[in-house]
Amino acid sequence: MRVAIVTFPGSNCDYDCYKAAEEVLGAESYYVWHREHDLRSPDVVILPGGFSFGDYLRAGAIARFSPIMREVRAFAESGGPTLGICNGFQILCEAGLLPGALLRNASLQYRSQPVYVRVETTGTMFTSAYAPGQVLQIPIAHGEGNYVAEDAVLERLEAEGRVVFRYVDEHGDATSEANPNGSARNIAGIVNEAGNVLGLMPHPERALDPLLGSVDGRGMFESVARALAGAAR
Repeated sequence: MRVAIVTFPGSNCDYDCYKAAEEVLGAESYYVWHREHDLRSPDVVILPGGFSFGDYLRAGAIARFSPIMREVRAFAESGGPTLGICNGFQILCEAGLLPGALLRNASLQYRSQPVYVRVETTGTMFTSAYAPGQVLQIPIAHGEGNYVAEDAVLERLEAEGRVVFRYVDEHGDATSEANPNGSARNIAGIVNEAGNVLGLMPHPERALDPLLGSVDGRGMFESVARALAGAAR
């Protein structure tokens, strides 16, 4: 398995994703610089977290114009598994690969803390290793994680089962207190219509080892490996 990790000026979670892909997926991981024009035949593409281009204008707004994004779009539109984490989620929204946008946190403060998210659906290539309704503890680290979309878009996401993760408390209740950034309907992660493009604000690559306080992120990578193994049969 080959995993391409796309890096931009200001990416800072790329090595975490590199190690996650190698240690959990047993994959051949490699970096692809944003100015390149070739993803080099990956099985999975990851857009990591960080502050691409210093988050000028809006988070992800400049990165979406990088040359490599043409190849990322083609890969995603061909059905390739594409994962956008934190800044990667912001880039996917800015590029139109996912609906909605990520705005400044409602508190206007940067939030770096462990949060709880509930698995809303296990019917995606990113969540099959989890149980329906399972509550995960995964860290966040962002200043612009407030997910917004028009009401009609939110209704469609809910109706189509495309809200994959939702901020909850430790008991699994989606309360306003459990929402760290003000996201509409406590949304923490969504998928595209085809189900192969996932964007989420929490960092699963930082929840892979007991030393980090949680191993709840492993299921996301294990799910992708399971999906690809099934497709190869």
